[in-house]
Amino acid sequence: MRTIKTVFAALAMLAMVGFASAQQSDANVTKTKVVKASSDKVWTVIRQMDDIDKYSSAIAKVEWTGVHGVGGQRKCTAPEGNGYFKESIVAFDDVNRTYSYAVLEGVPTKGMVNSFKVVDLGYNQSMIIWTSKYEQFMENPNMTEQQFMGFLNQTIDEFIDNIALASL
Repeated sequence: MRTIKTVFAALAMLAMVGFASAQQSDANVTKTKVVKASSDKVWTVIRQMDDIDKYSSAIAKVEWTGVHGVGGQRKCTAPEGNGYFKESIVAFDDVNRTYSYAVLEGVPTKGMVNSFKVVDLGYNQSMIIWTSKYEQFMENPNMTEQQFMGFLNQTIDEFIDNIALASL
């Protein structure tokens, strides 16, 4: 039993090393969730990229253009057509189970990039890491930065929770 605890502690430490490297020093938001599913299974769900409307109530429809990887773009329309997000995949790595996308339009920020990473914790467990950063909040009459951060946190939590459920 002691050996199993030692191995699990070592795996947890390795995951945290991977987690630390996944974080950006200028990250605005980093969220994690441990999932009771293999990293391969979780990555299979996340890597689809063109079906994120299944996992977020903030997205009603996804229109994909281009390659399914770096350079591909998606337009995510909000429910009832009330706005959209235009995004471009800027990094994709199946081996390290990570991808990043830049938000080009639809949010009150400049230089926003969101990243996913799936870390293998062993014992049929993994960790989803979402990092979201932006250079500058753009003042606007519709939303304060505090409101935007609330929306971002709520959306990330919902997305990660739904990906975890879909991976079981």
